Amino acid sequence: MADHDAWRELAEIYVSLQMYKQAAFCYEELILAQPTIPLYHLAYAEVLYTLGGLENLQTAKKYYASTIQLTGGKNTRALFGVCLCSAAISQLTKGRNKEEESSELQSLAAEALMKDYKRRAPSMEALVAGMLKNMKLS
Repeated sequence: MADHDAWRELAEIYVSLQMYKQAAFCYEELILAQPTIPLYHLAYAEVLYTLGGLENLQTAKKYYASTIQLTGGKNTRALFGVCLCSAAISQLTKGRNKEEESSELQSLAAEALMKDYKRRAPSMEALVAGMLKNMKLS
């Protein structure tokens, strides 16, 4: 078993035991060892999102964005992650400390989600549009 396999296995065990800080450490090690694997960036972002708190949410958003970059914008889960992080950060900061770069990222993610659903699941497009509207992202 390679080192990265052990880290991945340990991370999955920690997630199943809801030991998210320990799982985050394992995913950090995986990203250091294999930085081009989008799955590790995505899993790390999800763990950080689960931990919550402003700093974790901001970092999670960056890792969702890196997943999108590594997959060429083809990861719907990461697109949703950016939208969810943006909404949560907006709630926590109540509109203060708005970054133009951040609002551009959330707009692009929302737009990409709508295009993806229009192409793959047109029957769900209205539902996604409503969700984004409720999160004040579109």
